[in-house]
Amino acid sequence: MTSVVLEEIPDRVSLAVDISNCRGNCIGCHSPFLKKDIGRELTPAVIDALVADNFGVNCFLFLGEGRDPEALLDLADYVRSKGLLAAVYSGREEVEDIFWNHFDYIKLGPYQEANGPLNNPSTNQRLFALLDGRWEDITYRFWRKQ
Repeated sequence: MTSVVLEEIPDRVSLAVDISNCRGNCIGCHSPFLKKDIGRELTPAVIDALVADNFGVNCFLFLGEGRDPEALLDLADYVRSKGLLAAVYSGREEVEDIFWNHFDYIKLGPYQEANGPLNNPSTNQRLFALLDGRWEDITYRFWRKQ
């Protein structure tokens, strides 16, 4: 499933694409169907068609990692070669060091119902952005002042 989203990556119009074969086991998962191997294969040609059908996106957001990290990193590189930013939402506590070389945004942390999502200041999840050559935690940008 794909959708254009405005709130997942701050200041970006993101094309969010669900990635199946999720390795996580988050209690309260909002997309448990993604644990299965479903949907069509995401390829450069599919990415081109999706971007062409969604004018104005400037970020491609992989919602999940699947079970083929090499393919995911290749697709992230492809996205970036097309002039888009690449983002990944991982449900893991950490990703391999190589991930930091292939993405512009990385969200880490499994969903924990007691801590809430990114817009809850008590969340365990963190969104990191590559800004001026350095990785910065920008999770605070989701918290609205009360």
